[in-house]
Amino acid sequence: MLTFQLPIYAIFLIAVALKASALDTYIAAVYEHAVILSGETPKLVTPEEALRLMNQNLDILEGAIKAAAAQGAQIIVTPEDGIYGWVFTRETLYSYLEDIPDPQVNWIPCNEPERFGFNPVQVRLSCMAKNYFIYVVANMGDKKPCNSSDPTCPRDGRYQYNTNVVYDWEGKFVARYHKYNLFASEIYFNYAKEPQFVNFITPFGKLGVFTCADMLQFREPAISLVEKFNVDTILFPTAWTNGLPLLSAVQYFAAWAMGMRVNVLAANIHKPRWDITGSGIFAHDGPKVYHFDMETQNGKLLLAEIDVHPRLSPTYPPPVNWSLYASSLKHLSPESPVFTASIYFDNFTFTELSQEVGNYTVCQKGLCCHLSYRIAQRQKDEVYALGAFDGLHVIEGQYYLQICALVKCNNTDLKSCGQEVDSAHTRFDYVSLSGTFNTSYVFPEVLLTETQLAPGEFQVLNDGRLVSNHPISKPVLSVSLFGRWFEKDPPHPLSTSS
Repeated sequence: MLTFQLPIYAIFLIAVALKASALDTYIAAVYEHAVILSGETPKLVTPEEALRLMNQNLDILEGAIKAAAAQGAQIIVTPEDGIYGWVFTRETLYSYLEDIPDPQVNWIPCNEPERFGFNPVQVRLSCMAKNYFIYVVANMGDKKPCNSSDPTCPRDGRYQYNTNVVYDWEGKFVARYHKYNLFASEIYFNYAKEPQFVNFITPFGKLGVFTCADMLQFREPAISLVEKFNVDTILFPTAWTNGLPLLSAVQYFAAWAMGMRVNVLAANIHKPRWDITGSGIFAHDGPKVYHFDMETQNGKLLLAEIDVHPRLSPTYPPPVNWSLYASSLKHLSPESPVFTASIYFDNFTFTELSQEVGNYTVCQKGLCCHLSYRIAQRQKDEVYALGAFDGLHVIEGQYYLQICALVKCNNTDLKSCGQEVDSAHTRFDYVSLSGTFNTSYVFPEVLLTETQLAPGEFQVLNDGRLVSNHPISKPVLSVSLFGRWFEKDPPHPLSTSS
């Protein structure tokens, strides 16, 4: 009779996994990866040269995956573009792509490496998941041939998709997602023909997956994954460039998790040179752990314990009526004159906070924003303003926004309000922000000096107020309610690059 003994390390991991299935929480990990790029400019390479670069990145990712597993993580998310970067044309990307089958094929690439042809990246990811007994989420490129019978087939005879893949503890291929909302610069990829609502059951809850701009640009697939498919956790590979004052990575990821009341495992690229950093593990009640680093060039592994089923948590909040409080107020005229300034090319209507204590209202179109505040210590040369925007954003994507925002201006010139600024000295004792929103999709954002979050310092009340719980621990960069009015979005650009 043949007998064998599992190594102690494997026994420990199995015990952790079995334990997770019986508990209400589990350990999740994300890795912010300092990706090795293909170069400064796009260039044609052979498949062998492409694989060498991808293996360099996979070596680093494997180290992070091994470390996460050793610390008890059941799943790890790695970034969008984390295996080969983003310096491509459509033609130069091709050598980096693999044909990724439908997960229904019941395939463990590590066990059957040649079943679907030459797929070394898929095989290696599968083996990482199997060898370290951990779910692995990664982003890579899929290629699918097409011909003239398909009227949307690109001229080169193939579709190229920005793709997330997921492997379970056995290395089994369990999920594939083609990105539906491409960012403006992703001209080397094709749009998925329709939104894919990729979700699957695990011992630690129901998980859904999408990528980067899917969180911001259109309703699908992100909103339906939460509302119709009732996922517990979003797996979110991203390559997110920070956009102060309202779209810093950790700021928006934390706000989306709170607004949608789900877990978000967000793994970003680490490239401070391009202002790309900011990853974390976020829950309905705030960030569990996050990382923002513009100083070093190193990757970062993050782990945190989160709820398997957030909706069953005793702290799970009820739905918010985002317009209830602000709509009950009598219309108040701004105490200071209004002026216009731009945030990310959107023209906000602002009013300056000219007093140390006040109740201010500013309106644009159908949106009125109300702020109550008390400043504890003001830096003399720092200016703050309350702004409102109700309109269609049209730069690098088109989507309808309703935003109320308290922002620190870049300097004493009021036209600088809305410009990027990452440090402040003015401290607030109290802030309460609300608005007359026409949408229920509102994401509460708080950002403190040096692009830091404020876990536990604010709460969202059922009547739509974002309120500080006590004097704010650090100087404020911005406090905002970022609304997405999906019904007023233009049609999705269901076109293919050719």
